Amino acid sequence: MSLVFSEETHRNMLSRIPDCTGREISDWLRAVEEGPALIRFEEKVSWLRSEHNLAYGHAKAIVHEYDLRRAARRLL
Repeated sequence: MSLVFSEETHRNMLSRIPDCTGREISDWLRAVEEGPALIRFEEKVSWLRSEHNLAYGHAKAIVHEYDLRRAARRLL
């Protein structure tokens, strides 16, 4: 299974997360940042799913967005 959605699928998933979860993407990104110091992508996804009862696709999209933004900060 691929760890990354297509860009279009990823953006569509992100746009639905606030309605499905009741929390904004920024809140979820903060939760990942402040959560346990996990290294692997799937560990972060599993943590979000178990700790916050998120669907797999939502957790995967949040972690992917977190990783994208973190990588962008390193480039600046």
